[in-house]
Amino acid sequence: MKNYLALLMGMLVLGSCKQQPPKAEETTAEPGIVYQEYQGEEPTRPEQTEVYEPKPPKVEPYGQNGVPSDAIVLFDGSGFDEWVMSKDSTEVVWHLNDDGSMTVNDKTGDIQTKRNFGSVQLHLEWRSPAEVERDGQNRGNSGVFLNNLYEVQVLDNNDNATYVNGQVASIYKQHVPLAMASVASGDWNTYDIIYHQPEFNEAGNKIKSGTLTVIHNGVLVQDHAEIKGTTPYIGWPKNPAHGDGPIRLQDHGDNSRVSYRNIWLREL
Repeated sequence: MKNYLALLMGMLVLGSCKQQPPKAEETTAEPGIVYQEYQGEEPTRPEQTEVYEPKPPKVEPYGQNGVPSDAIVLFDGSGFDEWVMSKDSTEVVWHLNDDGSMTVNDKTGDIQTKRNFGSVQLHLEWRSPAEVERDGQNRGNSGVFLNNLYEVQVLDNNDNATYVNGQVASIYKQHVPLAMASVASGDWNTYDIIYHQPEFNEAGNKIKSGTLTVIHNGVLVQDHAEIKGTTPYIGWPKNPAHGDGPIRLQDHGDNSRVSYRNIWLREL
């Protein structure tokens, strides 16, 4: 009997010493996106999820001579009433053409809107000269600046390679376009640009980046791209605190002879 009890006790001791299987590591999952308006008891009737107010304002898409009825027309070919020279706020000395367009007057300087804007939907049309001259960044070069700080590049890239973060429809030196969608040199291109300006705190620090979406001739080429700061030719982007600012069009100073027409925007 004693031997039996000793054997039983030994078996119990050996059993307790056996390695236990490892416990699964406990993980804390990141919470997913939660929409507070969809919490609580789920609706059981369709009318419980129908909303009737506030009603969106009605916009006639072509109610203003082909322009949306709520748009601000910045240039329709009749004159430069909405623009000034950037360097000294004097009258614009670019060329006003008989076909309702304007052309950069070489080495006279950039032009900008008299009014300041924040987040906008901007439409404009531009063309490079049909007579091709020079290459690289010196062929049909201009630019569209949002808030006077952030450039969407204008360039004749047809059979004209350059650095891709400076090619047509790039966000200059920051974002390469998703596609090259230019028409033939001398034909009119369209840019439809959605710009959301950045936000800054009271200390002047950026707390939310601006974004740019660009549709070039109907092709999405910048998709809600984050604006990392200003778009300088040399150096890193900078993030000075700012509010609203003008729209600016560039004179590249190399006889690029870029023309613009049909410029309008909707404030967002």
